Order: sequence, then C-alpha cells, then structure tokens
Amino acid sequence: MLGDRTSYRALICCGLIIVGFFLGMDQENTLGTLSLFGALCGVASSIFVALNAIYTIRCLPCVDKNIWRLCLYNNFNACILFLPLMLVFGEIPVVFNYSKLFNIPFWTAMTAAGFLGFSMGYVTGYQIKVTSPLTHNVSGTAKSYVQTLMAVVIYSETKTVLWWISNVFVLGGSGLFAQVRATEMKQNHNSNKSTIDNTNGNSVKT
Repeated sequence: MLGDRTSYRALICCGLIIVGFFLGMDQENTLGTLSLFGALCGVASSIFVALNAIYTIRCLPCVDKNIWRLCLYNNFNACILFLPLMLVFGEIPVVFNYSKLFNIPFWTAMTAAGFLGFSMGYVTGYQIKVTSPLTHNVSGTAKSYVQTLMAVVIYSETKTVLWWISNVFVLGGSGLFAQVRATEMKQNHNSNKSTIDNTNGNSVKT
C-alpha cells in the first residue's frame, strides 16, 4: 500500500510469527479455551492497527512530520467524536450521576490515565515515523504475547508444551525481525551517508 519493499529475511520472520499464532490457536482449541469470536476480534484488531499505522505514515507530511502536532489533532478529534457516541449510548447521564465525579482521587486517576494515554500515542507515532508500520505491528504483537505470558505465570495457568512453543515462535520471530530491521536500517543509513559525502565531495571539487 505504501510502495515499500520488504526483504525476504523480514518476511520469513513474519512467517514464524504467523505460524506461532496459528499454533497457539490450535492449542487453545485443544485446551477448550479457544473463543472463535475472540480470535476473529484479535485478527480484526491487528488489521486495524496495521491500517492505522499506514494512515499515520501517510499523514505525517501533512503535519511536517511533527509527532506533537499529530497527537494534538488526534486527541482533539477524539474529544469531538466521543461526544455524539456518548449521547447515542446514553453515557452522559451516567457521567453526571457518578457519585465520585468531583472527588480528587477520581480526577487524579483520570489525569494519570490521560497522561499515559497521550504518552502511548506519542510513542506509537514516533515508532511508526522512525521505523515502519510493519515494525510497529510486529512490536505490538510481541508486547501482547509478553503480557499473555505474564498473565499465565501470575495466575499459575497450565498450558501444553506446544502452546509454549507457539509463544517461542512468536517472540523468537519478533526478535529476529527486530535484528533484521536494525541491520537493514543501519545499512540504509550508511548508504545514504556515503551518497551525501560523495555529493559534498564532488561539490567541493567543482
């Protein structure tokens, strides 16, 4: 969609992640804990995350590639768009009838949540800007799997060997992808630097 080409090594890493995902789904089905609706929602969310990243990279030139401006517009638009949704779903009376609406602890928690949400939006935009939408999607997948592993360990859940192997595939593929992309970005940087140096050298000679 963006016209960028992905290397075969990066595609192989993505293949490992996909294999791990389907293996994990198979093992969840074996354990009787698979929710087809949940799996479809997970796939749909990944698609929308990827589309959002692509749209972000396309819109960056409109804000002079300034992440702060992008975050400002996103949050301003969200504030406007949420108002009709709150009205349609009857949330406005719920808000005004909330017993702790004017409590300091409530607004402290809301302020902290807003700050963290804004920070996450900035980091997301910055990651997309300096890497790529694909890299952002892979890192998001790795993050969600780490969170899943933490939940399994914390709640002492029992999983099959193949389930653990599926996580190794996903996290291993994500790690290899990060290594491949880091190497490619370094090579591109060195190549661009050499081109600039040669251009400057020719200009001086002229």
